[in-house]
Amino acid sequence: MTQFFQIHPENPQLRLIKQSVEVVEKGGIVAIPTDSCYALVCRLDDKDAVTRLRRIRGVDEKHHLTLLCRDLSEIALYAKVDNQQYRLLKAATPGPYTMILEATKEVPRRLSHPSRKTIGLRVPENNITQALLKELGQPLLATTLILPDEDEPLTDPELIREKLDKMVDLVIDGGACSLSPTTVIDMTGEMPELVRQGRGDASLFGL
Repeated sequence: MTQFFQIHPENPQLRLIKQSVEVVEKGGIVAIPTDSCYALVCRLDDKDAVTRLRRIRGVDEKHHLTLLCRDLSEIALYAKVDNQQYRLLKAATPGPYTMILEATKEVPRRLSHPSRKTIGLRVPENNITQALLKELGQPLLATTLILPDEDEPLTDPELIREKLDKMVDLVIDGGACSLSPTTVIDMTGEMPELVRQGRGDASLFGL
């Protein structure tokens, strides 16, 4: 049975946050709310959990997974960031943006894009997600919760529990989320490039 926690979106209960992190640490897949859509997350360094995550989403190793980071200093550990990129990131975080950057050696090779050695990173502006990241002490690996046969992300936690029962280990009900995914910005070139327009305002990146 999939566990189901109702966590307060403004003041997350520490007891439930700790229990949620325990699920992740034991190799679990968790559906969590973010500042855009609901996401599926697992531990960064758990190969079996990552395989399960991709299977649920119906994506292969060429699909960019995203690292959810607590702040800019954590991003800098997993991605190569120059001064210009840092200024842009500082203006856009936390928020509903996924930035594609060149991965450092801290990122397991199987998680970076196989041909480009890039990784998607974001700093979500969501109290529950931030509480989970703080308690875990490292980034979460994430993907938007869109099922293989659907076009729209799932936003209702009760429906997520119904559709993913026994497929994920825990669903966190933090209230309804947006239907819009993050805005994706490729920052690996000389100038930022808009990959996907989502909830975030791309003009922060001069686009």
